[in-house]
Amino acid sequence: MSGRILVAGLGNIFLGDDGFGVEAARRLGAMPLPDHVKVSDVGIRSLHLAYEMLEDYDTTILVDTVSRGEPPGTVYVIEHEPEANLEPATPSVDAHGMGPDAVLALLRTLGGTPANVLIVGCEPAEIEERIGLSETVLGAVDEAVEVILELIAHEGRPSQQPRDAVGASDRGRR
Repeated sequence: MSGRILVAGLGNIFLGDDGFGVEAARRLGAMPLPDHVKVSDVGIRSLHLAYEMLEDYDTTILVDTVSRGEPPGTVYVIEHEPEANLEPATPSVDAHGMGPDAVLALLRTLGGTPANVLIVGCEPAEIEERIGLSETVLGAVDEAVEVILELIAHEGRPSQQPRDAVGASDRGRR
């Protein structure tokens, strides 16, 4: 049997491209997926996500906007590397605006350990008050869904195919 996988779409649909993770989760939720995969549209309920991650998941894939200075629409796969002997931090808890780092810090505070955590992110074009993704980011949602399906197929392990280097622990795709 395959390990349990949680795919969580984060973001605020009222802030333009910040709704990227929510849209990706919506599309994945409409697809037939293996029974061991749970897709959750977390939206701005990041506090709920930290509690959900306390469950016994082998892999968690967080889907969110990620600003790393690349062109808008760039899709990233970032492998979270848990720090050795990290003491639980006191995270800034804002139930309506916690990003992946704050969620992982809260998870540690709650006694959880972020095991295999991947972030599938997209470089935003516009984060402003409005509903709907920019055309560029909307076009990147399909690529992100493909990446997530690939991660699911590989049990939460990124494939070894070459990708553009973005950093030591993350991989970018265009």
